[in-house]
Amino acid sequence: MILKFLSLINFKNHESLQIDFSPQVNCFLGNNGVGKTNLLDAIHYLSFCKSYYNIVEADNIKYGERFFMLKGEFLNQDNTDFFIDASLKEKVKYFKYNGKKYDKLSDHIGKIPLVIITPLDSNIILGGGDERRKFIDRLLSQLDSTYLYNLMSYNKVLQQRNALLKEANFHNANSDLLSTYDKSLSEYGYQIYLKRKDCLARIIGDVQSYYSFISEKQESIDIIYKSQLNENSFEDILIQNRTKDKLLMFTSSGVHRDDFIFTINSHSLKKSGSQGQQKTFLIALKFAYYSLLKSVLNMDPLLLLDDIFDKLDARRVEKVIRMLNQNQFGQIFITDTSFERIDSIMSKVDNICKYFLLNKDGVYEEKFKS
Repeated sequence: MILKFLSLINFKNHESLQIDFSPQVNCFLGNNGVGKTNLLDAIHYLSFCKSYYNIVEADNIKYGERFFMLKGEFLNQDNTDFFIDASLKEKVKYFKYNGKKYDKLSDHIGKIPLVIITPLDSNIILGGGDERRKFIDRLLSQLDSTYLYNLMSYNKVLQQRNALLKEANFHNANSDLLSTYDKSLSEYGYQIYLKRKDCLARIIGDVQSYYSFISEKQESIDIIYKSQLNENSFEDILIQNRTKDKLLMFTSSGVHRDDFIFTINSHSLKKSGSQGQQKTFLIALKFAYYSLLKSVLNMDPLLLLDDIFDKLDARRVEKVIRMLNQNQFGQIFITDTSFERIDSIMSKVDNICKYFLLNKDGVYEEKFKS
């Protein structure tokens, strides 16, 4: 998968911008606040139909404007060009594939496989279980449209069940409806559970391998899937907790409460891991994510690296460079504040690299690696 061209109008701080990319490595360089990360987010938006950074859609529109528009020209694995158009105007989102509007945005997920690594990823380790579920769900949604369907259906039934539990006058008729919701919830939830379990089994070896390579340490890495379904059937769990759920007025058990525990040498990475260990683990986790996508989809996903070299020691930077040099990855997009640092790093990489130098007015210079 190659992104050949990107056009932005009123997206975040960018008023109007058109960029042609190198098929290998592209670096957005400039001081903080000039919009480097926003360019990565525009690419992410074209892949996932949403921002990686902003939950509120209106925050993606340039201040003072009423809409934004994005357009990307891509080259797929069959060397066929296709175009993605995205826009938001008056709270209505439009997404088009080769000029044809999608009936459902979920139909687009997986068409442009993408992995992004950013400083925000520390939340995957330090945040709550919802951050870790979100990571796994994003991975599996790109791999498997059935997983995405089951996840969306599960969330819809969960909302219906919670709304029913909040009704003031709960009676027998509601109990029958609750049983219906329980059946649907357990069916969707069990499929989600199986896919999550299988996913972890498939990536853990690569996570360990990447971690060991980057850190040059023989530390044992693991991911433990914490789920109530490990011990009991989902339907039994719902029945056992029904009285509790009626009192709480929400569904207290299920795969929406799952968590994933990251460990290093059998200890919690969150509690006992150093910043260096945590950052190395996150890079290894995302690279393993990339490898799984590439293997299953039989194509190279886009790889977005936001300030990945910041706070990495020279030895670990060198290890990442060696992986980039082995052509394990397809098209890469990198942000950094220092042209000198990136130019020094890229001088050790054989790939074609294109630099985009930005200031507050946008891209003011483009150059290739010397």
